[in-house]
Amino acid sequence: MEAEAVLSILTQCETDRLTFFETERNPNLARREYALGALDKAQQWIPLDTAIESHARTLHAQGIQPLDALHLASAEAAEVDYFCTCDDKLLKNARRSKAIHITVVSPLELIQELEK
Repeated sequence: MEAEAVLSILTQCETDRLTFFETERNPNLARREYALGALDKAQQWIPLDTAIESHARTLHAQGIQPLDALHLASAEAAEVDYFCTCDDKLLKNARRSKAIHITVVSPLELIQELEK
């Protein structure tokens, strides 16, 4: 079910309903290329700045991995509605953090939210 949810999310990225972030670390070449194609349609890029770096350090101090912390801090800077991840550890740590001010969801939860 989660794989179907991810495919649905990627489709919605192509129709400009959602914005897609993480791609380059995906070990599956076909998925990475598909996601990079979706990113070509991005309408907004969030440049790394000192505020994002500082917030990422705070998140890292709370147990979130450095790259994940940068992604979360960038998502907050972009004022996104949802941060979607398949990483159960990140999901758990992000939900515990009092320093994160966006909604962190799994792909299944995101699909449920979008269907409301």
